[in-house]
Amino acid sequence: MERVLVIDDDVGLCELVGEYLEPEGYAVEAIHNGERGIDRALSDEHDLVVLDVMLPGANGFDVLRRIRARSRIPILMLTARGDDVDRIVGLEIGADDYLPKPFNPRELVARIRAVLRRAQPVESNTSARETIRIGDIEMDSNTRNVRRSGEVIELTGVEYDLLEILLRNAGQIVKREDLVKEVLGRELSPFDRSIDMHVSNLRKKLGHQLNGLERIKTIRGVGYIYGAATEKSE
Repeated sequence: MERVLVIDDDVGLCELVGEYLEPEGYAVEAIHNGERGIDRALSDEHDLVVLDVMLPGANGFDVLRRIRARSRIPILMLTARGDDVDRIVGLEIGADDYLPKPFNPRELVARIRAVLRRAQPVESNTSARETIRIGDIEMDSNTRNVRRSGEVIELTGVEYDLLEILLRNAGQIVKREDLVKEVLGRELSPFDRSIDMHVSNLRKKLGHQLNGLERIKTIRGVGYIYGAATEKSE
């Protein structure tokens, strides 16, 4: 049973989330305070965190920032409907996805399943192990570790999956709608800039340029292309 930690000061909402998720096979723990939520999120006792932006004391962004400094646990943020700034800031700090309130229970379950699926490591199988090397980047599909010039780069589950698709298609344009569908598990909708924020985060972590060339190039109105020359995968 996968364990979900809900950090939200709205007790009624937390109870509803439990009612939504527990019949779907999730164990739910609710915390109504940001500081306590950080402690529980870092306890290694949960598989995913549902985090509200509006919290008393340490707000949701502070909580997210402090969790991300020490953990890669998947985090789904709850934001006010129509508040694009909250969504952008949350994704910049390291949220895996967001869901505006009020939300449809089925959408919550679908988002949680998608985020958890992305976070799952590949089953250990020597014959299935694959290493992708593109320029200075090395990606191990078995451990989901990424290295740049030998140095480990900490990526969220979304960032890993996004980078893998771009590397496998290095030198080719990947459409935004395809990235949203493959990485976020949903159809691209108008004004949804989530995938663009994840690309921006990848650029910051990997470096904007490689050998004087733009590493991940934006093809305006179409998508993205990983521009480094491809080396053979193993």
